[in-house]
Amino acid sequence: MFHSCSRRSLLALTVLTVGLLLPSSLLAGQTDRRLDLYFIDVEGGAATLIVTPEGESILIDSGYPDYGGRDLNRILHVVTDVAGLDRIHHAVVSHWHLDHYGNHAALTSEIEIGKFWDRGIPDALQEDRKFEERIAAYRAASQNDSGTLRAGDHFELDSTAAPLSVTVATASREVIENTGQPNPFADQHEPRPEDPTDNAASLSLLFEFGDFRFLCCGDLTWNIEAKLVTPNNPLGKIDLFMVTHHGLPTSNNPVLVQAIDPVVAVMCNGPTKGGHPDTIATLRSCESLKHLYQLHRNVKLGPEEQTPKEFIANSEPTVNCEGRWVKASVAPDGNSYTVQIGTDGKVREYQTRTSPAGN
Repeated sequence: MFHSCSRRSLLALTVLTVGLLLPSSLLAGQTDRRLDLYFIDVEGGAATLIVTPEGESILIDSGYPDYGGRDLNRILHVVTDVAGLDRIHHAVVSHWHLDHYGNHAALTSEIEIGKFWDRGIPDALQEDRKFEERIAAYRAASQNDSGTLRAGDHFELDSTAAPLSVTVATASREVIENTGQPNPFADQHEPRPEDPTDNAASLSLLFEFGDFRFLCCGDLTWNIEAKLVTPNNPLGKIDLFMVTHHGLPTSNNPVLVQAIDPVVAVMCNGPTKGGHPDTIATLRSCESLKHLYQLHRNVKLGPEEQTPKEFIANSEPTVNCEGRWVKASVAPDGNSYTVQIGTDGKVREYQTRTSPAGN
């Protein structure tokens, strides 16, 4: 279970007793003590499943509703068939756009969810006229008892392997304290008009497992990205980066991307959504980047404008898409990690950048 080390009052994370009573053989992660991250293909939405060494599960976002249950079924397949889970301990919403929380309510009719987490529920959403109706389903699923995450919250997660924690770096347009080393790219920021949408209010989560560091920023946009990392960089360097906002150029400000300088990046784009050449160029400019994985080939771009085909999980348009996922798996000591596409993809190993072998 989580233990909060937030600067505000202790925030107890609810893990139902039934989760603690499951036999260890039924809890993914407990057999190999690895930290597993699954980037699920929801056709340009987002759904990321994290399974800790103790078998505790965190689902960040849940893709689109409808489409014949396409995204819902893909999530359930990874959760139950691939990860071997029979419940989701924590379901997180990064922000209130339908491609990110579209199946949170539907999931509760298929699998037990211990606790819901979000940035707080607004009264209305200007860009979504159906928000009142849609949020009613989420309130019902969460029994109107979701936990609110704020910038600066820090949680220690149970782990008999390397120490494991998560820090909320941004929430509701607020950012963590601007400490750390000066950002050498700070003067490159070119402000843009204020983004009034809920994208700018996205949760950003920094996971640390020993020396391994993973960053997920939802759909955080340009100016808030800069606010987070200027003039100093409180995030430091990152091993694995979930490319923000599906790879759209309204996000992925070089002042942030180049500052965190990821070694591996995973882009949760769709055949026609995201995967923008400007974002790919920004990623390629990062000194440490070894590989970019895309959940989809961008059908509008040529092969030279995106990552090589062996790093693309799905190459067909939506109608023929297999929905292959990308998995990252971190060693128990946090010193190395692997990334592969689907169950039969090539397993590539990377050294954590701050481990002795990764320096």
